[in-house]
Amino acid sequence: MGLTLSSLFSCSVFLLAALFLSLKWIKSEKETKQSQSPPGPRGLPVIGNMLDLGTMPHRTLFNLRTKYGPLLRLKLGSINTVVVQSAQVAEQLFKNHDHSFCDRKCPAALTAHDYNQGSIIVGQYGSYWRLLRRFCTMELLVTKRVNETAPLRHKCVDTMLSKIEEESAAGVASGEAGMVNLAHCLFLMGFNLVGNLMLSRDLLDSEEGKEFFEATNGISKWVGKPNLADFLPFLNWLDPQGVKRNTAKHLEKALKIVGRFVKDRAEEHKLGKQRTTKDFLDALLEYEIHGKEGPDKISEHHINIVLLEMFMAGSETTSSTIEWAMAELLRNPKSMQRAKEELNRVVGPNRKVEESDMDNLPYLEAVVKETLRLHPPIPLLIPRNAMEDTKFIGYMIPKDSQIFVNVWGIGRDPESWDEPLSFKPERFIGSKIEYKGQNYELLPFGSGRRICVGLSLAHRMVHLALSSLLHTFEWNSVPETLDMNERLGISVRKLVPLEAIPKKISI
Repeated sequence: MGLTLSSLFSCSVFLLAALFLSLKWIKSEKETKQSQSPPGPRGLPVIGNMLDLGTMPHRTLFNLRTKYGPLLRLKLGSINTVVVQSAQVAEQLFKNHDHSFCDRKCPAALTAHDYNQGSIIVGQYGSYWRLLRRFCTMELLVTKRVNETAPLRHKCVDTMLSKIEEESAAGVASGEAGMVNLAHCLFLMGFNLVGNLMLSRDLLDSEEGKEFFEATNGISKWVGKPNLADFLPFLNWLDPQGVKRNTAKHLEKALKIVGRFVKDRAEEHKLGKQRTTKDFLDALLEYEIHGKEGPDKISEHHINIVLLEMFMAGSETTSSTIEWAMAELLRNPKSMQRAKEELNRVVGPNRKVEESDMDNLPYLEAVVKETLRLHPPIPLLIPRNAMEDTKFIGYMIPKDSQIFVNVWGIGRDPESWDEPLSFKPERFIGSKIEYKGQNYELLPFGSGRRICVGLSLAHRMVHLALSSLLHTFEWNSVPETLDMNERLGISVRKLVPLEAIPKKISI
């Protein structure tokens, strides 16, 4: 039975009307969603706002705040991105929406060798991540454990001071001014410290340790490179810049070396060899042996990943913070003099600085806080990921949106700080502002569930190393290395590494 001409006409009109109404509804829905989104610049097709970021995204984004306000929307390739740029908005995020935004956006490079599956820093939020986090917190952050490792920190600082003295003396003997590459000395100290805390080894004293050092540097170099595949996931298979391939090569080498350290220690455990002090690897192996089977079991591969992550995160951020602090003090002689006078008064000329002195050095602590305000190691923190559609301060943030918290910009916000661009440690004297995640104008280590797991150790190490440098040597600057421009990698470091001329103070 065929359709009449009038029936066909009626069907066509109905279909056209339905299509028109559907398109109108889709357009209306899109406009409604856009109206509920935070403000932000219009992007280009496909790449969105990628070209708006520039080479120093934290600076570029902060400059956009004047036009778009403290919550900014961007489209980075196909990735919805939201940027938090004030203490008030950060407080709302961490106090009221921490769970909704506690997942991670993992760089494509760190999916090589399933690194992200065993990572605390970029691992997805869930029961296994909570297990790893809880374990590391108990082994790294509890006061008893931090106190027990004080001799290791003193040992590594003393080694660094001796190296600085030797390098300077060698320079003088060869007709040089005695200049030392302080940035390099600090990085080696940080790496050596992590080796002692994790493995009870001075890794740089062995060829295997030097290979491991080179491999971790390679990982940091490649992971720190901007990667198109992170913004345009359909390019993952192609890896157009070779970021994942090169990261994978260095990761494989580093994980094999760590794996040998773990196997050697596991053999010691099987043979019943007793160790005088328990390090982080001992704790991991004991948990693996005595822990539950199933989802609560930490695999050998994941043990290797956790150990490797501690090296990369611990040595990089600690050394960069001390380098920035020394650079700021060399540029501000009055602050340097006040810090040294406090050390002379509290410690005196006849002994070394001890960690027990730190509570009596408020100006030194203020110097560290002011350094972290102006130079947070990771200026946008590690990107978070929205686990669900979330209504946030009146805006709709879609699921799988990337969340940046611009702690670099918040540290320079004139609404939170007087003279925000000036280095003024005095602003913290008598202040109750800390950087432990509860004062949202100062968040160099983040806040909430994803706050840096090594915060307590970093706090102790930065204070001890910085105070020891100031108390042991008089410092003269090398002007060309006091350039405060930045280079961006895993962390923000000085573009020109800090060099200075030390003169040993007799103790």
